[in-house]
Amino acid sequence: MISLTVMAVVFGVVFLAELPDKTALAGLVLGTRYRASYVFAGVAAAFAVHVALAVAAGSVLTLLPQQLVHAITGVLFLGGAAMLLFKKDDDGEEVRKPEDQSFWKVAGAGFMLILVAEFGDLTQIMTANLAARYDDPLSVGLGAVLALWAVAGLGIVGGKALMKRVPLKLITRIAALLMLALGVWSLWEAVAG
Repeated sequence: MISLTVMAVVFGVVFLAELPDKTALAGLVLGTRYRASYVFAGVAAAFAVHVALAVAAGSVLTLLPQQLVHAITGVLFLGGAAMLLFKKDDDGEEVRKPEDQSFWKVAGAGFMLILVAEFGDLTQIMTANLAARYDDPLSVGLGAVLALWAVAGLGIVGGKALMKRVPLKLITRIAALLMLALGVWSLWEAVAG
């Protein structure tokens, strides 16, 4: 059974953490060069692979004692918050243009770019943490993949307009505060439990 509450929490945390990430900028660049639907198909497929791997890793963590899981996820959330707060601004990634603009070339370029750029990324680690925290792989997976797809869609279609209206630093700080709160809550549960 799917928990809408878990899905909503995961969606919010992953969405805010991914907005200032390099992949939103890569999606923006690809979206300005190629047909948006082709780019989105490749990017969405890569994010689905990453979420599946993260949820599987997080599900393995649920086999550990609950207090240890809370402590591990708490520390990882605090580390993620620190990474967001102290990261330097990226100038963007260079994206090579496929020779032709067929669906398979463009979707393949988007897929490979995200597959490589997001492996071991903060949002993948966060998704694993959330899967361990909630022990609800389906709800966590759906929330995370929908958040990543939403960010990709925003980046591909309207990233420039969004960034003009909402400062990137504000989005980053909100995501960091959410992760900080989840980290403190997880550590409190580890100590109190």
